[in-house]
Amino acid sequence: MFNESFQTPLIRRIAIVGSGLSGLTAGIILQEQGHDVSVFEKSRGPGGRLAAKRVSGGSADIGAQYFTARNPDFLPFLRKYAGEESFETWQGRFGFRDSSGEWSSFPEEPRYVGTPRMTAITRALSAHVNVVAETRVGKMTRNDSEWALEDVNGNPLGHFDQVIITAPPAQSRDLLADSGLAELASHLDDPVERVLPCWAVAIHFEQTPWSHHEGMRTDHPVLYWVANNSSKPGREDSGQWWVLHGDPEWTKQNVDTPAEQAAARLIDAFREVTGFDDEPDEVVTHRWLYARSEGGDQPGHLWFSEDGIGIAGDWLSGGRVEGAFNSACSLIRTMVPDS
Repeated sequence: MFNESFQTPLIRRIAIVGSGLSGLTAGIILQEQGHDVSVFEKSRGPGGRLAAKRVSGGSADIGAQYFTARNPDFLPFLRKYAGEESFETWQGRFGFRDSSGEWSSFPEEPRYVGTPRMTAITRALSAHVNVVAETRVGKMTRNDSEWALEDVNGNPLGHFDQVIITAPPAQSRDLLADSGLAELASHLDDPVERVLPCWAVAIHFEQTPWSHHEGMRTDHPVLYWVANNSSKPGREDSGQWWVLHGDPEWTKQNVDTPAEQAAARLIDAFREVTGFDDEPDEVVTHRWLYARSEGGDQPGHLWFSEDGIGIAGDWLSGGRVEGAFNSACSLIRTMVPDS
């Protein structure tokens, strides 16, 4: 994947914006090569779309539900830097319901989840790099050959030779535009239009509402994905927590709907799919404004060599969780050709 013994002739100071899987992967690789890396994260902790929300008795994965590993370098990277204990195979039954109401099985391949929650992976990875949490980068200013970064309140964050941005396209574009880099920002106009939102709801039942599948894709105008979160390894829930993801187009049309109303409609759709009429005894809702990208050009990464600015993210490499890793690796290979 990369040559860990490679030593650059000059230690470069590199800022990474965003501590999702792309940002942490890039940070770890560059730090292994001897560079001075700082990862800036606007939230309290790392994660990106590998997200979980605290619920009674534990947590529920409200972002990416699982990941696959088709790149032979991906699992070895996770085992080395996140640890064997941070993820396991989800031995669930996965089905797809088509418009006629017939169920089909997902293709057979290993599917992995973080244990005991998806954020376990990024939290473990973050231990290997310097993550500056609760810090939103607001502007980058060019000073000779360096970039001076400051947060949204104008506080200085340091000077860096290169910057890697791994935020969602809309936030990346805003940062570039606010830094006077309109031409670079324009490269993200199309990706911004292709990112879809998603309403996510975690619901709890004392009784099992559905026993046929642990993960389901549905051909329903409101409900896109259903998962028995409690069936994932490492979860020790009382009763069962289920996660519902809204259809992207429905979410787009209802992105400003109050959370309680959006959750009620998703629960109604869940009843329509499963036939289970009991009310959940707990409901937790989250709105993803930038959930996933569909279509468009996916070059793997963007690298503006004259400016020393790179952009990485799953949306540049297929949209899957593994795409975040692939995007970061391809960017580093371009930035440091001998890596």
